[in-house]
Amino acid sequence: MMELNQDVLRYLEDSFDETMELLETLCKIPAPSHHEEKRAAFCKNWLESIGAKGVYIDDALNVVFPWCCEGKKELVVFMAHTDTVFPDMTEPMPYSNDGKNVYSPGVGDDTLCLVMMLMVVKYIVENNLQSDKGIVFVANSCEEGLGNLKGVKKVMEAYAGRVERFYTFDGMYDHLYSRCVGSHRYRLTLETKGGHSFSNFGNRNAICAAAELICALSKCEIPVDGDSKTTWNVGIIEGGTSVNTIAQNASFMYEYRSDSYKCLAKMKEFFEQTVEKAKQDPEVRITVDVIGIRPCGEEVDEGIFNEMVENVVKVCEKHTGIPCAKESGSTDANIPMSLGIPSVCVGNYMGGGVHTREEWAEIASIPVGLKITAEIILQYC
Repeated sequence: MMELNQDVLRYLEDSFDETMELLETLCKIPAPSHHEEKRAAFCKNWLESIGAKGVYIDDALNVVFPWCCEGKKELVVFMAHTDTVFPDMTEPMPYSNDGKNVYSPGVGDDTLCLVMMLMVVKYIVENNLQSDKGIVFVANSCEEGLGNLKGVKKVMEAYAGRVERFYTFDGMYDHLYSRCVGSHRYRLTLETKGGHSFSNFGNRNAICAAAELICALSKCEIPVDGDSKTTWNVGIIEGGTSVNTIAQNASFMYEYRSDSYKCLAKMKEFFEQTVEKAKQDPEVRITVDVIGIRPCGEEVDEGIFNEMVENVVKVCEKHTGIPCAKESGSTDANIPMSLGIPSVCVGNYMGGGVHTREEWAEIASIPVGLKITAEIILQYC
């Protein structure tokens, strides 16, 4: 485990005000999944303003900065996502600072993590640091929800066969995600003849059919694989026309998750069998649309992976003085892990209210997070 030298520590301390200014600027720029254009443009311009060369925005709206990659076969990827879960927010998004915390939708997830990575990139560029391995820095799109990890998928496709290690900065520094939670998400639409609630009473009701299918899905026996965790959920139900109309249409969104690819496969089998049985009803038409697939982790080089995880734990605990737990989570690391690439999701701040409009981050945690971010990245420089 490397130690940050005095020059790096001085830079991080002297750059605190700039870090806070960059955080406020980025927080105010809306960036819902699939519509990160404005944040992407800002990040590209900012990187170029500090002297970064070769920065580009790909067609998934990732901002990509390859560093020391020419002639290098082995690459290390560092990533933090630009998108938020708020599709209805307009510019400028709300931001406030009460001296103890900063408040903004998406401030911690993942804007602050992105800012810290950018500030370390600035140190690398300004000091023209070199690396034995190629390094790819990415401000990526579409990590959240129905973004369906489009950004990281594009990056892994662009650098296929070259990525040896992968880090994504996302979350708080009292834990890291070392196991990937995969998920399958569906929209199920049910259609029936329907009719008037009195004169056509007895006709099949799409809402009732949807309720029956939901009840059938709820009877699954949760599979177990060692200490794995597997869940399912119905998130949204829609349908019907009026209180006196037998519903012709109803739909619902359904997902199941697991940190075991074996359990994920068993949930898929149960789901498909249950839906196929429901389709036997001649009065109901059922359509299934896949709206999101996040794979679990597969087999990776255990030596490299364990080294990465233990190093991150030591770095976090050294700078924070608190335990850093290893947990399961659904992050950008799912994609490289599913491809057999050792990957870790690292947290670098403390706060709360994630995915709410009242989200906040502790200002006192930011200098600590900067040190964590710097040490993890600079070990490769």
